[in-house]
Amino acid sequence: MIQSVSQNIKDYVSVSLPVFKAAGNMAKKLGMSLTDFYTLALTSYINKFNENITDTLDRIYEKDSSSFEPALANAQSISLGKETW
Repeated sequence: MIQSVSQNIKDYVSVSLPVFKAAGNMAKKLGMSLTDFYTLALTSYINKFNENITDTLDRIYEKDSSSFEPALANAQSISLGKETW
């Protein structure tokens, strides 16, 4: 199911003819418009990519601490100086 979006953007992209035909055939099999198919495909790809980044970071930080060493944290704090917010 595709969530409705309050604002749609039109853009033009170039895809190879085989990809265009395959996308059109798949959209037709799924009973959806080509626009909805491309939206779903891109959303799925973006979500998968973002999940992969999170999974990778989770694996790294399972083994290694993400905290700064005290000396490094102190050096960074000193380098920033005092600022009024």
